Amino acid sequence: MKIYFAPNTRAVRIVWLFEELGLPYELEFFKLGDASMRSPAYLAVHPQGRVPTLVDDKVTIFESGAIVQYVLAKYGNGRLIPDVGSPEFPVYLQWFHYAEGMIMPPINTIVVETVLLSPERRNQVNVDRATKLLSRMLTSVDAGVRGKEFVAGQFSAADIMLGQACMAAARVGADFSGQPDLSAYLDRLRERPAFKKANATGKPNGGDAFAQP
Repeated sequence: MKIYFAPNTRAVRIVWLFEELGLPYELEFFKLGDASMRSPAYLAVHPQGRVPTLVDDKVTIFESGAIVQYVLAKYGNGRLIPDVGSPEFPVYLQWFHYAEGMIMPPINTIVVETVLLSPERRNQVNVDRATKLLSRMLTSVDAGVRGKEFVAGQFSAADIMLGQACMAAARVGADFSGQPDLSAYLDRLRERPAFKKANATGKPNGGDAFAQP
């Protein structure tokens, strides 16, 4: 299987998943913002010219959460998902989707307003509003991991989705000072060998892809 990948993106989730499962993969590297991501060849793979994309024989699929669910359904053999009849399963679903539904939207706003837009087009009101909202979203995660090693019992794909989103929040300057349970949770995730491998992929000298809170 081929993973289209750039450091510091949601594609880290996919390499992390493959490493956790011990699945073989091939990487097609980009640097974020590469002109080649807008080439006709790559736009035929991902119509928005973004990463990640997974190509598995005749299947091409993008959107990181969809890729995670596809890989687990086809190759996971029940790993990294709680049993559907267990009380952990709805918790798993909740936090799996919370990552993209609640945490990433304010992060996206902050990135657009502070990085992608030219200075004269930036709006500090939007940044302040998104920063406040992101703090609220992270407070819920702090409560959700309180007293737990991982978010839904044993380590699962929800930790991959949620952990990467929270680490991305750290990169845009989210304040974790009042969220000790979340900070400890992220520290546990960072110690996983599969995360370390994914985190260093494509980084010079194995550099860290995410700032720590």
